[in-house]
Amino acid sequence: MTRPFQDKLINIEPYTAGEQPKSADIIKLNANENPYPPSPEVQKAISGFDAGALRLYPPMDAAPLRKAIAEYYGIGQDSVFAGNGSDDVLAAAFRAFFNSDKPLLYPDITYSFYPVWCELLKIPYETVPVDEGFNVHVEDFFRENGGVVLPNPNAPTTIGLGLDAIEELVKHNRNSIVIIDEAYADFSEVSCVPLIKKYDNLVITQTFSKSRSLAGMRVACAIADPYLIGYLDAVKDSYNSYPMDAVSILAGAAAISDREYFEQVRKKIIATRERVTVQLRELGFTVPDSSANFLFASHCERPAEEIFSYLREQGIYVRFFRKPRIDNYLRITIGTDQQMDKLISALRSFLG
Repeated sequence: MTRPFQDKLINIEPYTAGEQPKSADIIKLNANENPYPPSPEVQKAISGFDAGALRLYPPMDAAPLRKAIAEYYGIGQDSVFAGNGSDDVLAAAFRAFFNSDKPLLYPDITYSFYPVWCELLKIPYETVPVDEGFNVHVEDFFRENGGVVLPNPNAPTTIGLGLDAIEELVKHNRNSIVIIDEAYADFSEVSCVPLIKKYDNLVITQTFSKSRSLAGMRVACAIADPYLIGYLDAVKDSYNSYPMDAVSILAGAAAISDREYFEQVRKKIIATRERVTVQLRELGFTVPDSSANFLFASHCERPAEEIFSYLREQGIYVRFFRKPRIDNYLRITIGTDQQMDKLISALRSFLG
């Protein structure tokens, strides 16, 4: 069919998310979701919400959530931006901070949404290769650029950098904005939030989808110098004045305020991660030490796609990437101990 308007449509390769199974019997280990429910305080907040208030617009600045995040980190509320999931926050940051004719830099193996935003927003970019062990070397980013984006820990490789390395990255790029995407940082021992008091070119993004079990709510934030937060607010007000709904604001505030429950769940996931890492290695998998809530595994003999297909037949969904350099690796979300035991049992059967 001839479409004379075809040249006016956007030409872009869309982001591909993990498969969403239709059956509740599936063990879903392909989207890095938390296997445990959110804090009981979230349920209380939702149950106590007056549905009649939905006739009103939510607070434009998501003030209750921003206040709760600021109190959690011991920073000013004017250093916090709240958004509708980390993708929303990152998209606002890309619009606000990367308007140079110089290229944005990010690792060649990383979160695959970054090039999507660059294409959408016409941001020039260059990828910086990680090494053969998938490690990021910050000195490779010590060159002229229009900005830097780095997930820490990185995805899908699970590998994180220490605070000293991140600080070197920020110090050597004072003429640009550096975004550290901390989607999985709660499962490591490193967060860069303390650095925002020293560097006004640093932006940290975080999500409540992973460690706080709110993937279905879409809650996230950015933490930065108030000057930069002002630019994010300006972008939000220009593109979408009310990006967060009233229920999500209250649920997010409740989730981050319950420190005790958060620590219980976080430690449980880390303990399961360490146990399963050992088991996978015993089965012949190469598994980098993970700082996230997932593992990145490659078997010494059997192709990743073959293992992926077998697990899928057994009702266990993991993530397989048909991409250069990582097309023989599986990304495996950490589930409950029972789910991970079924995964290990299935792998033992497959590997004989």
